[in-house]
Amino acid sequence: MKKKKTYAVFGLGRYGRSVAKELVKGGQEVLAVDIDEAKVNASIAEIPFCKCADITDIEVLKQLGIQNIDVVIIAMASNLEASVMACMLCKEIGVETVIAKGSSNTNCKILIKVGADKVVYPEKESGIRLAKNLMSSGFVDLIELSKDASMLEIEVRPEWEGKNLMELNLRVKYSINVVAIIKNKKINTFIDPTVPLDKDMTLVVIANVNKLNKLK
Repeated sequence: MKKKKTYAVFGLGRYGRSVAKELVKGGQEVLAVDIDEAKVNASIAEIPFCKCADITDIEVLKQLGIQNIDVVIIAMASNLEASVMACMLCKEIGVETVIAKGSSNTNCKILIKVGADKVVYPEKESGIRLAKNLMSSGFVDLIELSKDASMLEIEVRPEWEGKNLMELNLRVKYSINVVAIIKNKKINTFIDPTVPLDKDMTLVVIANVNKLNKLK
């Protein structure tokens, strides 16, 4: 069984708290950290592992065990200096994936330059959506269409390479419908089910949300 990822959320404002709550709701192991004790106390009922700490101090991060965390979400867009420091320190101590919340185009460029693997715009991507994307391992993106259906971008898996859609029969096996194929940044909605898939393709599919675990 694949090891479950661990997460840390820095900043318990509205966005950070929603990310952490959704991850906890999804059964994930989450450590939430904020320097404001009032925010920590207000969140601990919904997020069991909350700490009041300064995430711009590398020794504090090490004491918290952040070096052993798989994904860190830095949700402090209003404090660029702290976000930059936290991002740099997380990468320095070996965190594999750092996702930072940006408040402007310039801030986002800065965060990318100091090591953020992804920057999210809270106006375009809600904390709940980010959390669901993180938990949907292997999905490039996830957009809820309704209570029962979601649109996803799925990378072609190694075991699918060289096989076509007719052979894979994804509709029966995974309850998904392929609506487009992306390759070289071009979207093709006229799909030939006899053409073999390759690793450079991304499948755009519509799936039943209750059966998404089949894809993980």
